Amino acid sequence: MLPAVTGRDEFAALVIRTDVSDDTVWRGVCADLLMPWGDGDYEPHVHIVDDPVWSDATTDHVVAAVSTDEDLSVVFLADHVTIRDGDHPLLAVAVLTRDECESDEEFEAYGGSVRAIPAAIHDIHANLSTANLDFADYAEAAGTDPAGIFGSF
Repeated sequence: MLPAVTGRDEFAALVIRTDVSDDTVWRGVCADLLMPWGDGDYEPHVHIVDDPVWSDATTDHVVAAVSTDEDLSVVFLADHVTIRDGDHPLLAVAVLTRDECESDEEFEAYGGSVRAIPAAIHDIHANLSTANLDFADYAEAAGTDPAGIFGSF
């Protein structure tokens, strides 16, 4: 069983490392996550979990572990794709489960997952947290990228 994530500020994007195979790449991803975002005007607000207990955790297990955080709408995973792909896209996963939705349409709008470059997680987190955009908006935008990765609007 995975531990609860503690100490996260409600406004901080949650990034959990699930692939511990390359510390050098991971340090680079963390550096990217800590860069100003948007037009360079916004300071990043990130809670990074780098604990080997999360190594190889599945998406379902992570969502189950973080779902008790009522202020969390999305969690970002630094998984094997993040570490191996040159753009280091994290997996953005909606914390919402199908069981929490009244319909498939609701789940499609608010649930699911999408890949995003490190610089884009702040946009996703901020807009989902304030209900400015839906998860489907990011999935649609990622669909316009040949690799299926969200970079920006």
